[in-house]
Amino acid sequence: MAKTRVFISFDHDHDTAMKTMLVGQSTLRDSPFEVADWSLKEDTPDWEQETRKRIKQSEVVVVIVGEHMATATGVSKEIKIARDEKARMFGLRGRADKPCPVPQGYPTVYAWTWDNLKKRLAGR
Repeated sequence: MAKTRVFISFDHDHDTAMKTMLVGQSTLRDSPFEVADWSLKEDTPDWEQETRKRIKQSEVVVVIVGEHMATATGVSKEIKIARDEKARMFGLRGRADKPCPVPQGYPTVYAWTWDNLKKRLAGR
């Protein structure tokens, strides 16, 4: 069975460790997804064009929702691009023990559990 290709949107300044954990989960034997580890820091000149291309090549955009994600401009732009491209998208709550605000209009956010990942990513 082919694995679902995932683009990860995350706050580069605060949530890189969580992104690394999600990439690690994608390597598990029973993982239903693979990560197209294509996220770019927003300060490159062709960032928007490259990000759009990479989101279009993915099947799902997973937004890691951390403490500061709501103010991360790159995440906001990636979500807008994903919506423009009509990409399937959902959020994973990155920290159960800390507040992780989600701005109105952002994708649905789920608890970050292995069962939730498998359920959300297996059924393309």
